[in-house]
Amino acid sequence: MKSTRILMGMPITIEVLDSDDEGVIESVFAYFTHIDETFSTYKDTSEISAINAGRIAPESASAEMRAVFALAEQTRQETDGYFNIWRGDRYDPAGIVKGLAIAHAADMLRLANCANFYVDAGGDIEAVGRNAEGQFWRVGIRNPFDIRQIVKVLAISDCGLATSGTYIRGQHVYNPHAPGQPITDIVSLTVIGPDVYEADRFATAAFAMGRYGIMFIEQLADFEGYMIDAGGQATPTSGFRRYVIS
Repeated sequence: MKSTRILMGMPITIEVLDSDDEGVIESVFAYFTHIDETFSTYKDTSEISAINAGRIAPESASAEMRAVFALAEQTRQETDGYFNIWRGDRYDPAGIVKGLAIAHAADMLRLANCANFYVDAGGDIEAVGRNAEGQFWRVGIRNPFDIRQIVKVLAISDCGLATSGTYIRGQHVYNPHAPGQPITDIVSLTVIGPDVYEADRFATAAFAMGRYGIMFIEQLADFEGYMIDAGGQATPTSGFRRYVIS
């Protein structure tokens, strides 16, 4: 089974090879809808918008929201403050919610006894098991200067991949230690981690570090990365090549 929907402002694709139960995929899409309704800063009716507008105090938020705030604070501490969901006068948890939602969606599929599948939300991916050819799942890293081109094809399984960059959404990641200053020295940073939640949160933080970000990923155990700077120069971490097939 394979299905794509537009949710959370992006295409979300789910492919499952070892189940024909459409109800499983429907339940996962329903979960993504719930996440959008709860965490979207673009919807006035969402809980995060109510918090930002002062209609709900953060300490009175739902358990789900408070858990995300706690994970965001943990990540802030782990990244020397480079990951921060506070944007001057409001919260924006997008940098942690997407990866967390994909990882939870993958857990839902595992609980439904699915062993070979992937979940792709806007290019951030959790890949589990094998594809229809019995091989690791193939994913591509886009050329940030021409998104019609793929600069690397990777083979991944039982891990997550996330990319932070400016080539799709424009400037949306900033260095919290230099408020208001955009990241201009790099344009794309892809991270492979134990799962997509871990890859996503550290990709966001590393991108905010600019050129130093790839060294931050290099120093993390069980993570690899691939950075493209503003001049088109690519810098991989030392173990990244084991995922590359072309």
